[in-house]
Amino acid sequence: MTLQLPKPGADAAARCGRVAVLMGGNSAEREVSLKSGKAVHQALLAAGVDAIPFDLQGDAFHRLTELEVDRVFNVLHGRGGEDGTIRALFDFLGIPCTGSGVCASALAMDKILTKKVIRCSGIATPDFIELGDEADCERLLAEFGLPVFVKPVLEGSSIGTAPVHRAEELYPAWHAARRFGAVFAERFVDGAEYTAGFIGDDVLPLIKLETPNEFYDYEAKYLADDTVYTCPSGLDDGRIAEINALVLETIRATGVCDWGRVDLMLDRRQRPWIIEVNTVPGMTDHSLIPMAGREAGLEMPDLVLSILAATLTGDDSHV
Repeated sequence: MTLQLPKPGADAAARCGRVAVLMGGNSAEREVSLKSGKAVHQALLAAGVDAIPFDLQGDAFHRLTELEVDRVFNVLHGRGGEDGTIRALFDFLGIPCTGSGVCASALAMDKILTKKVIRCSGIATPDFIELGDEADCERLLAEFGLPVFVKPVLEGSSIGTAPVHRAEELYPAWHAARRFGAVFAERFVDGAEYTAGFIGDDVLPLIKLETPNEFYDYEAKYLADDTVYTCPSGLDDGRIAEINALVLETIRATGVCDWGRVDLMLDRRQRPWIIEVNTVPGMTDHSLIPMAGREAGLEMPDLVLSILAATLTGDDSHV
């Protein structure tokens, strides 16, 4: 049976007061963030919230202290917005902000730290090797083996990510990923890709992702019309319960809270592998949280209001 989430209370919008929707920024995910922010802003208005858009670009940062708002809906993707930096500022200013606290945000932004933490908690994640220099690339070929995914440590939306099946593909992939900072390689998991959004302690309906591209890359995420999303996922109830339990374990291990998304793979033996955790997932018309929310009975206005309403609890234990 598909999860059905309750809609926010009738007075939730009024209790939220004036809300700034933070979007844009200066990261590699700026364009996606602008689309997410526009969608969230429109949905909040439709829900009856007094919401204003705010593009945090360039010298706009200093104007944050001048915002006369009661709370903030953060839809800044990537570095600067998803790594705990902006959350730290609003904590200092005493303005409630959506999403995970500073430490959990910083952890989840760093893919290597996330993998180390969840592995210490007994959660399966693909093996990896850090690629700091050419010697590490040689060690990968000699000891770690192929195929792998080469990824920037601190980017989302699959930016800078490339599959490597042959030795001659490794150096070009590594050099391309280095434009975005530190790089690592993750062992290739041959299987199906899924994602599980969550709001509070509720795991949203699981989504299966299929694309004619080699993997679920930036184009498949935001631009293509031939990506196939299956929600509900088509898995049996027992397997869904197993995955949901694993998602909740991952949430607890990393300390993330309020809302977000956990990406995973099921290999050919149907074993789940956690890939990464997202603390500010996309909210565009191609995004996964809105899709799973609709399946759980929440259209976009109720979905964003439910996320925003978590800032009304007064519980700052996750900071």
